[in-house]
Amino acid sequence: MGQVRAWITGWLSGGLMAVAGIAAAESRPVVVELFTSQGCSSCPPADAFLHELSQRDDVIALALHVDYWDYIGWKDIFAQPAFTKRQKAYAKAGGRRSVYTPQMIIGGQDHVVGTHEENASALIQQHAAAERGVTLRAEKDSTGMVTVRAEAQDGVNGPLVVYLVRYIPRKEVEITRGENAGQTIAYTNIVTDWSAVGEWDLSAPLMLQSPAQGDAPAVVLLQQKGAGAIMAAAQIR
Repeated sequence: MGQVRAWITGWLSGGLMAVAGIAAAESRPVVVELFTSQGCSSCPPADAFLHELSQRDDVIALALHVDYWDYIGWKDIFAQPAFTKRQKAYAKAGGRRSVYTPQMIIGGQDHVVGTHEENASALIQQHAAAERGVTLRAEKDSTGMVTVRAEAQDGVNGPLVVYLVRYIPRKEVEITRGENAGQTIAYTNIVTDWSAVGEWDLSAPLMLQSPAQGDAPAVVLLQQKGAGAIMAAAQIR
């Protein structure tokens, strides 16, 4: 994971005023993380479902490719050990002894088999209706600097980790070995970098800045420590 420089200061006197030339994102979407692998024969239908979810305005759909299927004949070109570690952290937080693919984590809390579309959709609806008590705004300026601002209502449990996520919107991969040999599979919102850029103790409103060079889309997440609930998310395209 690339290192990033971040800092937290007091709330800017201008509040959430728009700045000319800045691309901004502010909403309450539900984050859906799909843990998948190119070496998993059960995963392609879940990959296709994630693509459908990515078309929704109320969902931030992210594919995290894990590496524990690489031994069966095909090395997933997008897999990172860090994503396997993240999935295992969710399992530990939820009291589960094992991980599997395809698995979706909804809002950092609930898990569902990635091909169970009705169950996943019901969970997304539940999370969309929940009041988290955190407002978030993320902006990226012409220099590639992302500015994150957030406020929390009384009673919200902290601290929250501030994550900056970068991803590839779509890519087709021809798989020549392993369980999916002979298939060309299209993948959506392939996470390439998931970096913690700060921590917010909620004692004051948050203002944080971190560089995000390049044209790859970015997502900012505020998540409870220890693989907890995602309290807010914003997407910057």
